Amino acid sequence: MVFASLEFLTLFLPLFLLLYAWVGQSRRNAVLLLCSWVFYGWWSPTFLLLFIGLAMLGWVGGLVIDRFVEGRGRGWALSFFISMNLALLCWFKYANIVVDTFSNALLGPGAMTADWQRVVLPIGLSFIVLQSISYLVDVYRRTVPADRSFTSFGAYQSMFVHLIAGPIIRYEWVKRELLSRRFDWPQFAQGARRFMIGMSMKVLIADTLAPVVDLAFSLPQPSLADAWTGCLAYSLQLFFDFAGYSGMAIGLGLMLGFRFPENFRQPYLAVSIQDFWRRWHLSLSSWIRDYLYIPLGGNQAGWMRTYVNLLLTMAIAGLWHGGDGWNFLLWGTAHGLALCVARAWGNAGWPAPSQLMSRLLTLLFVMLAWTIFRAHTFDAALSMYAGQAGFNGAGFGDAMAVLLRPVHGLALALGLVCVVLPVLQPWLVKQRLGQVQTLASLWPLPAFLFSYALIASRGAVPFLYFQF
Repeated sequence: MVFASLEFLTLFLPLFLLLYAWVGQSRRNAVLLLCSWVFYGWWSPTFLLLFIGLAMLGWVGGLVIDRFVEGRGRGWALSFFISMNLALLCWFKYANIVVDTFSNALLGPGAMTADWQRVVLPIGLSFIVLQSISYLVDVYRRTVPADRSFTSFGAYQSMFVHLIAGPIIRYEWVKRELLSRRFDWPQFAQGARRFMIGMSMKVLIADTLAPVVDLAFSLPQPSLADAWTGCLAYSLQLFFDFAGYSGMAIGLGLMLGFRFPENFRQPYLAVSIQDFWRRWHLSLSSWIRDYLYIPLGGNQAGWMRTYVNLLLTMAIAGLWHGGDGWNFLLWGTAHGLALCVARAWGNAGWPAPSQLMSRLLTLLFVMLAWTIFRAHTFDAALSMYAGQAGFNGAGFGDAMAVLLRPVHGLALALGLVCVVLPVLQPWLVKQRLGQVQTLASLWPLPAFLFSYALIASRGAVPFLYFQF
């Protein structure tokens, strides 16, 4: 069950909201926890046991760490519970790729795949583990107190509103709201509007562009037009799918009384690769900074160590993104190298390009990196790069020419307009275009209704980060 589905919109969400509104403040955490388990169990009752076990592990871990006032026991307890979380993540996420890699290296391609029962990755596992680790580390640092109530902690870690694809919520951000939170009509209406905007981003743009992306990345020899159309479409699909989900999660949180931080701030308008990571997937960027980069030494241990830390941090972040192949590791390493180059350029005092050129170069690098992020294999990524370089001709291939429809061009144009709209917003305000502003305040409702009609006609499309 995903947010953009009939089951969620017409069955789960209305029943949950009625129950949530009916019970008193003291029971809302219990309702949220139980309904989150129902939400998760809808996908897989078997993995629900693992899901509950992870919540128990995080809760017990916080209590055990908090019991040690000081000394080595506190550090050992933290290491143990973090290791347990990482062991589960590594098994479910990387067992298949390790077996495939060793099988291909030792016995040839496909030699052992028939004998290996492939491990199924539970939905949301990567996000659950990062939330649990941040909680354990914060208890260890005494940034937050250990939660004595399993219902309260379970509601935090298992909350269905951000379970599948984030944002990665830290316990300190919601600890007060877990005890007492606002649940009233103005905030509910604000959250509903945000939910509708996120759903429109997902359905109207991301899902419409999905067939173009799938075709482009499946072509054995994409042309220049095929490859760059697919790359541009994927860049927009990924942003509107992921940012759309985050918007829906933030909206649902508001409806229930929680205020989650923003997860995206116009990332494709970044003026540098550092600026991109200050705008893209902010909850992950801040997590890897506070719980990985700084503990490794950050930029406080000399210039060489700084570059090593940047490269290692981004490589680990890339590996965290997926376990189907090594492409994610290469993607993270490429971003790490780009951050090192940008830092070295600034430290050397070399002249910086103009802001427009900086934006274009950053966007070009990000899009080229998305190519290897999206490609299922390294060979597929090389084929796309060959197409982007023009090695397979310039015009659209037959398959792409048959697929493309005006609706794809409309979704592409709509996505581009939404990306550059923040640049135009000051001008719109200056011109005092009252009618435009009025339309901007009213558009989410018809867009949501149109999205709902599309879901009813063509079915739900899973989020790109659904099983992640």
